Amino acid sequence: MKDTELIRNICIIAHIDHGKTTFVDRILELTKSVDPRLMHEQFLDQMEIERERGITIKAQPVKVLYQYGDKEYEINIIDTPGHVDFSYEVSRSMAACEGAVLLVDASQGVEAQTVAHTYLAIENDLDLVPVMNKIDLPHANIDETTDELVNLVGVDRSEILKMSAKTGEGVKDVLDAIVQRIRPPKGDSSKPLKALIFDAKYDKYRGVIVYVRIFDGVIKKGDKIAIMSTNEQYEVIEVGIFTPDMKPIDQLGPGEVGYIIAGIKEVSHAKVGDTITNALTPIESPLPGYKEVKPMVYAGMFPGLPEYYEELKKSLEKLKLNDWALTFEPTHSPALGFGFRCGFLGLLHMDIVRERLEREYEMAVILTAPNVEYKILLSDGHTVLINDPAKFPDEDSIQKVYEPFVKLSVITPTDYVGDIFTNLQNERRATLLHTENAGKNRVIMQFKVPLSEIITDFFDKLKAISHGYGSMDYEFLGYEESDVVKVSILVNKEPVDALATIVHKSKAYNVAKKLVDKLSELIPRHQFEIPVQAKAHGRIIARADIKALRKDVLAKCYGGDVTRKMKLLEKQKEGKKKLREIGQVTIPQEAFLALLKIGEEEQ
Repeated sequence: MKDTELIRNICIIAHIDHGKTTFVDRILELTKSVDPRLMHEQFLDQMEIERERGITIKAQPVKVLYQYGDKEYEINIIDTPGHVDFSYEVSRSMAACEGAVLLVDASQGVEAQTVAHTYLAIENDLDLVPVMNKIDLPHANIDETTDELVNLVGVDRSEILKMSAKTGEGVKDVLDAIVQRIRPPKGDSSKPLKALIFDAKYDKYRGVIVYVRIFDGVIKKGDKIAIMSTNEQYEVIEVGIFTPDMKPIDQLGPGEVGYIIAGIKEVSHAKVGDTITNALTPIESPLPGYKEVKPMVYAGMFPGLPEYYEELKKSLEKLKLNDWALTFEPTHSPALGFGFRCGFLGLLHMDIVRERLEREYEMAVILTAPNVEYKILLSDGHTVLINDPAKFPDEDSIQKVYEPFVKLSVITPTDYVGDIFTNLQNERRATLLHTENAGKNRVIMQFKVPLSEIITDFFDKLKAISHGYGSMDYEFLGYEESDVVKVSILVNKEPVDALATIVHKSKAYNVAKKLVDKLSELIPRHQFEIPVQAKAHGRIIARADIKALRKDVLAKCYGGDVTRKMKLLEKQKEGKKKLREIGQVTIPQEAFLALLKIGEEEQ
């Protein structure tokens, strides 16, 4: 049995693009964990999309052996995602560790997500090793970033390590600090099995591979295990560790991080944050902190052609096996046919799902503008949850509408505070909670804001206002009563469900006007005139017309009386009228994202 005194379990906390994946690359090289011939940049980012975008989407564990003094230590590193959409994965990774390396880019300083994740680490009682990365950059602000870290973590300046993950300078000092400063795991091999699931992935040949951290007990091939939230039982086929490739071993003991293969058919049966125990000698209560992940953003997803509906359904089912946070249910739209209402963690998650469907399953999809979930108290006293504007009840049957609010944290240089404040307060119904100083020339601002106001274009707007220096993070607060209204769009007097949207009453006219104007540009001209109308409060509140394509019927009319020309034009007019009654309007994909396009134009 491995001596727990020689084990260190750590995760890496950092904002996007602060260099955590590069840092892990250097550790793998330094500890000779990977054959030099196979080594490449961003080694742990296994998805092609992760390497292209330079972001981590799935947390990926790895075990390295590090010689410190005369002892060999086992360091289990869980590389975590940095984007706000994936912060639940970060919290589960932390629950599997005793310590964390807090990585901050010396040229950019402490960012919003770093602050959020640091507080999360302190709540989880993790030992922190603050590290300043990218010290080799010519514009690195070492003194300023040191001050920010001292303010954030409350450590002595001498405890902050400096390194460059790119050149490898200082990486060995960080590994030494991990051994010295982070406590070894506790655990008793004689107690019943207690293991935390911190991730899971699907393999089409072997079923679900569950990533676990063992707290007590031992697990080996042939053991009968139970997953505590569902009470499902399985027999263990294989246990192993990540080196970083999966390597089978005889058994996993207290303090160790590894994987279990037990013939589990679906990822939903082994959810992140759940507890595994021995089916014959189970523990009484599961590990704390397990919670269901709720999608924050919803959008309609339809196949490019109706006949690909079944194919899209199969692709989504396969994708869900690897992405437990994705939810979908069948829906139907008169304009787009059969499709799905999908739930995502955020806009980046939505974008990644779309891109993975296109790349991995060769599915071209139409996505409608994203929406949030509203809680509606009906006149008969029932409460319903609505995430699809098309299903929003009539105004007569609604008593109250509640919309989701979040606490938004923005970190920005002081120069841009005024513009950001104005944008949030005037355009996004935000309320300032408080501001605090975040070190030299930087401010943390906290707002209470409706989620619907920040999901579409606020991140891009923030980057534009702050010239790329601002960063944001948000957490769900709850539902509050709100005055919102459904804006329906009619094209050629026919309602198009997929173009409906829910907005605050104060913005209804402006959004409706911009939407019909934008749609009149995006929908191509037909042989007949097409009215595009927006309806709210039971009446038409905005309209734009798409002019008809006209054939020159007078081209062959040489000379003669003017009545001949009038007769031909009258005939054409009658034909157009008939066409308009029976004609089909084709609406292109771009039109369904018209709401997003309104936001783009304002930037």
